[in-house]
Amino acid sequence: MNFSIQSFYNWYRSTLRNPKYRWWLILGSLGYLFSPIDIAPDFIPVVGLLDDAVILTLLVSEVSQMLAARLKGRSNEETPETNPASSETVDVNAVPLK
Repeated sequence: MNFSIQSFYNWYRSTLRNPKYRWWLILGSLGYLFSPIDIAPDFIPVVGLLDDAVILTLLVSEVSQMLAARLKGRSNEETPETNPASSETVDVNAVPLK
């Protein structure tokens, strides 16, 4: 089995962006952070907190990106279209001024 940090990150990110598993992964991550059972126990000075810090960083960064994208999408829906190139074209008969 080929395990790497990049493969874990890709799996975590793709699973978190899947609406079916999103809340399960968020709750699982929070449960792991508060659980006394870890990959590296917390009483080991540096390594014990490192795994919690990695999971917390992944969780916060991905959830904040999802919220930012949702807020951006919501603001685009509420504001009228201001880009004239993408709206319908209006023909105008122009008259030159003398």
